[in-house]
Amino acid sequence: MRRGTLLVAALLLAACGEGETVTSDVVTTDTGQVRGQARDGYALFQGIPYAARPQRWKAPVPAQPWSGVREATAPGSPCPQVGSSYAQTKSTDEDCLFVNVTTPATTGAKPVLVWVHGDGAIGAGHYFDAERLARQGDVVVVTFNYRMGVFGGFGLPGLEGSGEYGLMDQRAALEWVQRNIRAFGGDPGNVTLFGVSFGATAVGAHLIGQRPLFHKAIMHSAFTLADVPRGAWYPGMEALPSLAWRSVPEIQQIGAMVMGELGCADVECLRQLPVEKLLEYPQVMNLFQPVGYGGSLLPRLPAESLEAGEFAPVPVLAGATRDEHNSFVGLFRPEPMDAAHYAQLVGEAFPERPAEVLREYPAARYASPKQAWAALLTDRVWARATFRQHELYAKKAPVYAFEFADRGAATDPEFPAELHGANHSSDIDYLFPDADFAKDRGLSDHMIKAWTDFARTGTPGWPAFAEGRYVQSLAPGAIGRVDYATEHRLAFWN
Repeated sequence: MRRGTLLVAALLLAACGEGETVTSDVVTTDTGQVRGQARDGYALFQGIPYAARPQRWKAPVPAQPWSGVREATAPGSPCPQVGSSYAQTKSTDEDCLFVNVTTPATTGAKPVLVWVHGDGAIGAGHYFDAERLARQGDVVVVTFNYRMGVFGGFGLPGLEGSGEYGLMDQRAALEWVQRNIRAFGGDPGNVTLFGVSFGATAVGAHLIGQRPLFHKAIMHSAFTLADVPRGAWYPGMEALPSLAWRSVPEIQQIGAMVMGELGCADVECLRQLPVEKLLEYPQVMNLFQPVGYGGSLLPRLPAESLEAGEFAPVPVLAGATRDEHNSFVGLFRPEPMDAAHYAQLVGEAFPERPAEVLREYPAARYASPKQAWAALLTDRVWARATFRQHELYAKKAPVYAFEFADRGAATDPEFPAELHGANHSSDIDYLFPDADFAKDRGLSDHMIKAWTDFARTGTPGWPAFAEGRYVQSLAPGAIGRVDYATEHRLAFWN
């Protein structure tokens, strides 16, 4: 037996309690035993149900117990999704509420990190390889699936839980962690919830909503406070007061419209439709991507809750990337853009002061008008909201602010070279590096240590954010404070 397997055996025997005998790759959960894979230095368990097969547009319920040992050596199905231009993931299986646990082969109760994946209406927990994060950081890492799009955010007048099913799933996963993580070597009294993009925004929702089932929070590129100027994402997109949230009555109104167009008179008819039929409705996953507020979980618009100090005062590690909006310009504006087109976009997005914006962000200052448009929106949409988020959380809790600034992180060959950079979500590969990771290993190691130190102790190793201008910059060979407010022209936008 390899040394790593022996360590896993010791870990699991310790976790299960004196006198209980298990094999090196079997753990007992509250619904039955699961067999994972003991590897060199860690163990991996996949596809464990944290809830039963969900009933469409109903709250999750506990998984049914099983007899014998359930194989946990392969991931469960992703939740229903149609994929996108940048991720060709597809699924029509509603039996999808599974967790995956990666645990290091060491003894003693370890901090727990629970990952909420982003990408809005696509993705699954098992796409994130937590081996190095768990092993190098000596932490237990949990990833999971949750309902998205029309399955997670649908609503109808009178339908309980409208707009909240995805959040309910996430809370059920956190409840599973509280009940079971000790058996995997984790400390249920030291849980950090972390996520990126839509997942980070969900972390913010759990800070605001019911009593949190975690003790620290990490948010990568959350858009809790972000609005959307006209055309900011794709051509023809109208301005939106919020990128993340939509009132429950509005969700219910949209749901009633969709129900009629699908030929149904009530929710029971909709529940009988095949998954494929729902997914055929144009943009139905994105249409119901925003999370509902004013329902049972979020009492009001989260921006108002943050301004009022209505959130759990737990330590927060939060930040964004240096070139957030490069990704969206590259994806959704592939057509050529000249200076005249750029000026037109600015006029449509900021009709009250287009000349001022063009003076602050002249196309001639940048490598191309596309880069100017991306830089402008990085500052206006992302940096302004991120910095304000830091300020609000810091009124009640320690906040450790960062900016991921490795401008060699994202090099999509389909993007023009000037849109390569520290793009949206490009920091996540540094925490979940796979075997093919070819980016800056030193920065990855630094981030894994800082993130797991934060999970363990509540600090990543740099000073807490205070009223002012500075955050911690994370770039190869250049880790240290940066004047974030000046870098992103926040005085202009504020």
